[in-house]
Amino acid sequence: MPCEKCKNGKTKWGKTGSCKYDSVAECEEDNKDYYEDMKETKIVELVIADDSQELAIDAISLVTSPAIEQDFVFFGKEKNNLTFAKVDEEKRMLVSPALIPNKQIFRHDPNTDSDYYVYFSPDTVRKASELYLKHNNHHKATYQHQDRVSGVLTVESWIKEGDSDKSKLYGYDLPNGTWFVKMKIENDELWEKIKAGELKGLSIEGYFTNKFEQMQKTKPTTEQILSAFNELVRDGKITTMSKAKRFELGLADDVEKLTQQAKALIPDLTRDIDGIKVSEKNVATESKRLTKREAILEKADKKKRELARAFESATDDASTAQREVRESESTLQSNKKSIDFLNKRLGKTKSKATKVKSNLAKKLSALEKAAKDLGVKIPTGQASQLLNKLTGLL
Repeated sequence: MPCEKCKNGKTKWGKTGSCKYDSVAECEEDNKDYYEDMKETKIVELVIADDSQELAIDAISLVTSPAIEQDFVFFGKEKNNLTFAKVDEEKRMLVSPALIPNKQIFRHDPNTDSDYYVYFSPDTVRKASELYLKHNNHHKATYQHQDRVSGVLTVESWIKEGDSDKSKLYGYDLPNGTWFVKMKIENDELWEKIKAGELKGLSIEGYFTNKFEQMQKTKPTTEQILSAFNELVRDGKITTMSKAKRFELGLADDVEKLTQQAKALIPDLTRDIDGIKVSEKNVATESKRLTKREAILEKADKKKRELARAFESATDDASTAQREVRESESTLQSNKKSIDFLNKRLGKTKSKATKVKSNLAKKLSALEKAAKDLGVKIPTGQASQLLNKLTGLL
């Protein structure tokens, strides 16, 4: 802030102004044109450059006029100077904010003779606090951003995350996301300057870059640019916009929303398009396979029909054969019965024929003997023939 407190309790305009104002309000009222012009002043968000993270917060400097406009608070036996850091006379401790998120810090560029403001987002503040400890910079300190000093050690570092934060115990009422540090001062000379009120606060030393310049180096997406631009406007960090530009901002906001919607739809579109491609490939493969299988099925049906006809013919042949077999079996049984019947009858006939043969043979022999004794010739040829035939049959 251009209005600064003087040691005598008065207020001066800027670092080189005279201490003539009784209050900051009086100073600002007398220089209200400056604040009107300030609305036109460029506001730059500083971020940590990707290639200089190790040097993001290289050191913390003890200064007379802290850029964040928050003095130390210290506590000791005298319990004085609650505007710097709380100091414990025996422990030599002080507590102070190191960075305040979204706090506009006045800067002047001597190369262009222009004024501007810088600020750090909550994410940048948190990242800076983490890198400060990660790269073992907690023992590095300077005096008025000039001389490196020893005997200064950061023993605590935290980010305020709620109304119950312990920073309130030290009298601070700063926004969530503020980076606080607690430092032990073993340097006697610095300690005396702190107690005397000569040193009032902390100021960080590090390497940061303009967020938009950083985005240009890394070729940001349209979504990132729109998001950063709208963030500046929503936070009131860009106020010099004509109605036309405000209207364009509305369009930009619409574009950002539509970009988010498009981003959300792209995975679904990609998923379905890829799914269709896979399905189309499967359709082509299955179509070829279907053609081959249909040909195989047609061939199988033809063979089935041929086999069906052959089966029908074989069935007819089987039926005929079965009928003929039954006929043969019936004829065989009939003939067997006839044989049995004839054998039985033949047996009876043979029995009779045997008796007739025996009697005929005896009688024929007796007849031939008697005819021989009588000297006569009796015809017995037929009887002999029948006897021989009967003998042959038996």
